[in-house]
Amino acid sequence: MPEQTFAPADLNQGFVVAIYLEAKPGEEVRLAASLQALIGPTMAEPGVKLFLPYRSPTDPKAFFVYELYKDESGWRAHQQTPHFKAFVDEMLPRLTRRERIPFIPFATV
Repeated sequence: MPEQTFAPADLNQGFVVAIYLEAKPGEEVRLAASLQALIGPTMAEPGVKLFLPYRSPTDPKAFFVYELYKDESGWRAHQQTPHFKAFVDEMLPRLTRRERIPFIPFATV
């Protein structure tokens, strides 16, 4: 499969949500697996450009997710999908912290 590349202008268009998740002690592996399983169905959504989960190399219970949507309606649609709802139902009780911050571009690249 050819590697997909993006120009800066492609990545600076849309609606970004930055998410910080912190797993409860002992839930780190489960959260990592759940985020991994969320990639495929989320990337298949028509309003999603990117869904990239990361894990801290210094704190195994800390995760960051970068989400890029075509627009805010893509984010709202994502929150209504069965895979998102299942993730929230399963993982929310296993988190000590969940912070979601939306962003929009303000400068052209």
